[in-house]
Amino acid sequence: MKKTNTNIILEPSVSSKKWCLFIVITISIFFVSLFLGRMTISPDTVLKVLGKNLLMLPIEPDWEQSIEIAVMRIRLPRAIIASIVGAGLSMSGAAFQGMFHNPLVSPFILGVSAGASVGAALGLIMEQSLMVVQLLSFCFGILAVVLTYLTAKIYKTTPILMLVLAGTVVSAFFQAMLSLIKFLADTEDKLPAITFWLMGSMGSVSMEDLPFALLPMGISMAALFLVRWRLNVFSMGEQEAKSLGLNTEVLKILIIVCTTLITATSVAFCGVIGWVGLVIPHLCRMLVGPDHKNLIPATILMGATYLLIIDNLSRLLSAAEVPIGILTAVVGAPIFAYLLRKTKGGWN
Repeated sequence: MKKTNTNIILEPSVSSKKWCLFIVITISIFFVSLFLGRMTISPDTVLKVLGKNLLMLPIEPDWEQSIEIAVMRIRLPRAIIASIVGAGLSMSGAAFQGMFHNPLVSPFILGVSAGASVGAALGLIMEQSLMVVQLLSFCFGILAVVLTYLTAKIYKTTPILMLVLAGTVVSAFFQAMLSLIKFLADTEDKLPAITFWLMGSMGSVSMEDLPFALLPMGISMAALFLVRWRLNVFSMGEQEAKSLGLNTEVLKILIIVCTTLITATSVAFCGVIGWVGLVIPHLCRMLVGPDHKNLIPATILMGATYLLIIDNLSRLLSAAEVPIGILTAVVGAPIFAYLLRKTKGGWN
């Protein structure tokens, strides 16, 4: 191993066997998600349904129409959105932790979740359609981060500490607005809807919603993936990165824009899902090391796998679906506590 003068240890390249294992586990959990549920469907039937509908194979249906609807209209879009949201939040968490050089940073640090929650609450209290609620949530999430960035900007620069402080202020403001909306909401109808939405769920995502969710998240994730090697320089500290010739302001804006689009889209379609962007990057560092060349791809696979498992648990634990935000906190907090003990508070 080679140790740099900034106390960051870059691990050797991860073996192809480990990458293959990560990929196989992710694909396996994705496939399992398609036949698990209150209506159990055999794996061979799921394969035939997918082959008939996705690959247009000449397969004569020997299953009920309800099975095809369950696989193609409910479980498949749900598994896809769980995978992309888990991967996106995990990748955003890793990027932010590298940029802020802080192991406790999550994708919500700049106020995007608080802003998106206010937008969704406004849509729900005004009895708007689901599409309008999602659009308002997305726009308010973007607005919150724009306000954070403008508040932190000083003489054409945005110091890291100012970003954190501005994010705290903006989050507090939007949380107060959310509390006001909940206070004014009808307790018989609107307040339960807002409360349930804030706890997170994959159940409202349909096949028609997927393009609107996958486009901004896919582009943003691709951009973060392409600049992952620059995050190694950034994680040394902003001054060190500047001395090495890195345009930190441009990179900072790129990371903020990409993570904001990922997180705002996630909150708009699935509600607030915490802990994923905080826990998974730490777990991946233990498995592949702190080098972002390996860390970012690992967070994509591990984040997708983790949220798929959590979503399956939310569907299977009880007759009524358990909000996914509750499970990510119940599962994520003990895991994070274990990782803190295991790494003795270090993260490099």
